[in-house]
Amino acid sequence: MSSVRCALLAVGLALAGVGAAAQGSWPTGKPIRIIVPFPPGGQTDVAARVIGQAIGESLRTPVLIENKSGAHGFIGVVDAVNAPADGYTLLMASTGTIAINPKLHEKIPYDPSRQLAPVSLVLTVPIVIVSNAEALPVKTLAELMVYLKANPGKVNFASAGNGGSSHLVPEYFKFRTGTFMTHIPYKGQAPAVADVVAGQIHVMFDTLLSSSPYVKAGKLRMLAVTTKERLAEFPAVPTVAEALNMDDFEASSWSALYAPARTPPEVVKRLSAEVDVALKNPNIAKRLRELGAVPAGGTPERLGQFQREEQEKWAKVIETARIKAD
Repeated sequence: MSSVRCALLAVGLALAGVGAAAQGSWPTGKPIRIIVPFPPGGQTDVAARVIGQAIGESLRTPVLIENKSGAHGFIGVVDAVNAPADGYTLLMASTGTIAINPKLHEKIPYDPSRQLAPVSLVLTVPIVIVSNAEALPVKTLAELMVYLKANPGKVNFASAGNGGSSHLVPEYFKFRTGTFMTHIPYKGQAPAVADVVAGQIHVMFDTLLSSSPYVKAGKLRMLAVTTKERLAEFPAVPTVAEALNMDDFEASSWSALYAPARTPPEVVKRLSAEVDVALKNPNIAKRLRELGAVPAGGTPERLGQFQREEQEKWAKVIETARIKAD
């Protein structure tokens, strides 16, 4: 081999070593930002702040939370998918941004299946079926089913707005049970729950965090939970699957961590592992449960499969119920 070729080979090996070292050195101390495509204070924001603090301490790297809300979450998601795929920009996404928007809107400026790399499912938020005890003479989900079939069109349900989980989960329920309830959309969760408490609306499929205080105060009756398992806080309340003998019935709101597509796989796996460790911390798990959330975790592959299942589920609901975006 000539001296020139030997020299070139040596340079190539050296550069390869530098590249490998650069990839292996992540994180370098450069701040990691987690984009939240919603205002501060909501479920997705809380997930980002809890996980951001935990992985920041573990990685000894500053983690900054950036709330970029607006346009159904489009603004924040677009910022994330266009960011450098270097592990320093992440997205805390939601059911809506990943599983609902692609079918609900005719055109969206991003493709979650192509432009985002799944990292980890962070948390799920149980949806509970609550009713006004005075406005609706039922005590169980089975009794509600009987009442719905005997009184078609007479029961209404409130939602926090068109196209959100409090709208789509009851539509999924209607689709699976062959029943009908009239949708009454509100501009926000608080006024919707208030009218159910006041008896102006019969039923709501609400988050546990929002409804549980009214259930404990006796102002609302919890008929069932839409998750796979019963809630530790309300062990006597059955799941929809149990109450109606539908083993595969499950619906919840969720938040998950993503990175821009083409982020190095080793970085994605490291982030996923860090999220898992954080969610197994008893203090963090307790904090999330106090906020009405269930810690999740799992591999990027698990999140990818879950994402596909959720997209298929909500696309079918949106199409069947002919739901249109506001």
